[in-house]
Formats: sequence, C-alpha cells, structure tokens
Amino acid sequence: MTESIFKAKWIVRGAIDRDNVDILENGALFQRDGVIVDIGSLADIEAKYPNVEVIGSDDQIILPGFVNAHHHVGMTPLQLGSPDHALELWFASRISARDLDRYLDTLYSSFEMIASGITTVQHIHGWMPGPLERINHCASQVLQAYRDVGMRASYCYAVREQNRLVYEADEAFVARLPADLQASVAEHLKSQAIPFEDNLSLYDNLVAENEGQSRTRIQLAPANLHWCTDNGLSALEERSLRDNVPMHMHLMETAYQKEYARRRTGTTAVKHLEKLGILSSRLTLGHGVWLTEEDIEIAASHGTCICHNCSSNFRLRSGVAPLNVFEKHGMTVGIGLDEAGINDDRDMLQEMRLVLRAHRVPGMDDVVPTGPQVLRMASEHGAMTTPFGEDIGRLDVGRMADFVVINHRKALWPYQDDLIPILDSIIQRAKTESVDKTVVGGEVIYENGRFTRVDRDQVLNEIAERLSKPRTAEEEKRVHLAKAVFPHVKKFYDGYLDGQKCKPFYSTSSSI
Repeated sequence: MTESIFKAKWIVRGAIDRDNVDILENGALFQRDGVIVDIGSLADIEAKYPNVEVIGSDDQIILPGFVNAHHHVGMTPLQLGSPDHALELWFASRISARDLDRYLDTLYSSFEMIASGITTVQHIHGWMPGPLERINHCASQVLQAYRDVGMRASYCYAVREQNRLVYEADEAFVARLPADLQASVAEHLKSQAIPFEDNLSLYDNLVAENEGQSRTRIQLAPANLHWCTDNGLSALEERSLRDNVPMHMHLMETAYQKEYARRRTGTTAVKHLEKLGILSSRLTLGHGVWLTEEDIEIAASHGTCICHNCSSNFRLRSGVAPLNVFEKHGMTVGIGLDEAGINDDRDMLQEMRLVLRAHRVPGMDDVVPTGPQVLRMASEHGAMTTPFGEDIGRLDVGRMADFVVINHRKALWPYQDDLIPILDSIIQRAKTESVDKTVVGGEVIYENGRFTRVDRDQVLNEIAERLSKPRTAEEEKRVHLAKAVFPHVKKFYDGYLDGQKCKPFYSTSSSI
C-alpha cells in the first residue's frame, strides 16, 4: 500500500462552470494506491493522517492532470520531412516519412506531453502497412511505451476501408494516373489495406492483451466518413455498444470533407451519422470545423462529444472551429494536440492559451472562452472522450490521483497582481519550465525536468542515431512516390468546391 499527501498554496479541483472553479487555498490531498481518498485544508489532512509523507510547498499550485484528447504520432510530420500543406495534400507528402521504431517514437512525444502536465493521452493510431500481425505488434509497442513512461493512454486503431489517398475509390484514382505511376501507387495503397474484420480482431486482441492494466485502455476509431463504409460504421457502433467503449472519429475537418459528405449522402455528415444511429455520448467527433449550427444542435442532442484541435486546424489550413457555438449548446469539448501543436511540440499549456485566444470574436458580449472553460476542456471534458471517463479529469475523492504541480512563483515572476484570479494567471502565463511535477496514480513520473521511469537522454540519443543513417531503399522509394503523386492529388481537388458555400463561421450569429 502506498500513501502520500500532496500540499500546495492552491489546489484547483476542477471547473464549476465556464466562469468559476472549485479551488482550495492552503489545501492538501491524500492519496492511497493511486486514488484520492481525502482532500481539504492542509491542517485537517495532516491531522487526519499524521504519519504520512507530505510532499509540496507554498510555491506550488496543483491542477487536474491534462488530457490530450487527440494524438497520432511521436516524431512530427515536419521533423520527418512533410511541411504544413493543406490536409488533403499533406496525406500525399507524408508518404515519404522515415521509419522509426514505434516504441521509441511513442516515448518521444510522451516526454513532451508529460513535461507540460499531460497525464492522459488519446492515441489514435493508423496509416500502417498490414498484415494484422504487424499492426498488432506496432500497437503493442505503443501501449508498452506509455506503460513504461507511466502516463495513461487510451489506444484506438483508425479504421480505413476506402478512399485512402483522395476522396474517391483507390482504383478510380489510380486509373487516371500516368501509366508509369499506376503500379507503384496501387502497390502502396494496397499495402495500407487490411480486411475490415481484421480491424475488429485487432481491437479484440488488444483488449485481451490489456487485461489487468490500469494505465492503458482500448477503444474504437472509425477514421472518418470518407474512409469508412456505412456497413463498417454500423459494425463499429455495434462493437462500441456491446463493450460500452467510446469511439473517436475525425469529421468535417475541412471544406473538402464537407463537400464529400454532400456528394455521398446528399446531406451533412452529422445528419448521415444520425440516420445510421452512430451519434451518442460514446462518440467523439475530432475537429468538427465545418459543422453547421444545425449539425451542432443535432450532435449536442445525442450527447456527442467534440475534440477541438486548434493548432492543427491553423497549421493545415482547415479553418477555425465554432468553439463558441459548441459551448453555447453545452457540448462536452476536449482539447487535442493532434500531430503537433503550434510550436511543433506537445505543449498543452501553450495549446490552452491558443484555445483561449483564438476564439475572441469581435464585439463586447461575453461569449468568448474563459480560463475555467479551457481548464475544463483540457481535463474533465477531455477525460470524457476516453474510456477513463469520470475516473480522471477532476481532483475529487474516488478519482485517480492524476495532477500537475506548477510552481506559481516561477510562472508569475517577477509580479502578478492578485486582482487577476490565480487560475487565469496560470493559464495565461505558465510555461513548461514552471512544471515542477507530473503525477499519475499518486506516482511522480516527472520532477524538475527529470523523468523518473525512463532515461530521456538515452531515448533521444537512440532516435538521433537511428535517423542519422541514410534512408533505406524502401524509404527512398517512398520519397520518389510522394513527389510523383503529389501534383495528381492536387489536381483531383481542383474545382472540387466550385459553387459550394464553404466559408467557416466564427460567432454564434454566423452560419455556413
């Protein structure tokens, strides 16, 4: 049995609403075996548990551990040679990415996440060559990396049945390519295809392998409407309902995806999902940039969640998500760093500031994001998009002891007027160097720049050594393939939006 008391000048238990937080001054929490058993004033907690180690100081503020509710890879696309193209072109450019051991790759981004206070991640995997055995092995490597470094992870493999490069059938796209390019593109796309049933087998295998693990859980992920058939979506929903596990689905990330949905279904993607019976509180829609207000009302009526990926939307020219409208309709909205944040890293403190400020629409009405709202998105709401749900996300009795300890004196040095609420000051000013500790299940997994379970320098040196070697013949082949197919992908989308009203909206009074 392990027990400890963590104290701080302030403990933020969580948001009450978009304007208020539940905060204790001179507070402490007592955890036993990774679960919060008691929380209150420092004097009361010390008196009730007199022989327990007390950790912390008046220089610190404790917040619920952050949840990165949408994540894919370790080394960023930019690091591996793909610039920030528009999303649909970006898929083509990323064909050239280097190969890297999935265990090392996962540790790389976990270091960045943990150092910014992220305790839980939603890892949405995909875009891997088959067969099933190879994908299963890679998935197991990812899960083991998270267990070894100590953070929580919800893992799902993104199901893609069709339209793997552009928004039409693979065969149709390949048939229009120059003759000397058809075979290599067809071969590449075929390598990405596995039978639909193998996706369900992978999920079942990983659930069995994960039996008894406390920090990793498995869920489902239909990749996107254009990547899935209606039958596939229905089958995934059946499995989600059977096991009561969440699903995470990219949707309406770009105007091109909005137009694809119209061509395929004659309506919007959300209305089509409602018709299929897919919308529920078990479903999270990633991005949702191009949802109409009617779509938002429909999704909200089913309790469907949203993951807001602010940096990614900016970097890939996808648009500005209608966050203020999500909030207006009371949706559960998490925050995801996607492939990488605005600084090409996984800094949740930075992402929270971006979310706070990117939706400050012109005018004087108080409809813009607030500090408590953004904290709730980065913690409690993010948690609700994962299988961990109410086990994490707030610092309440009975929940997991997952939190981030920030040195408020360092974060706010040399001065911060106390007319500004402490949470607002921290969200707007704290940097990663202010993170003293990251705690998962009562265990300190990061302290004063050092990871307690894994040697970061050793891992980074190994990554550097492996990637310093020349590209393999297979990697060189993919570089040439990416360059060759890129202009043809661009040509496919020329005129795709002609005649369509596809302009994003930025306030509650606008519409698409």
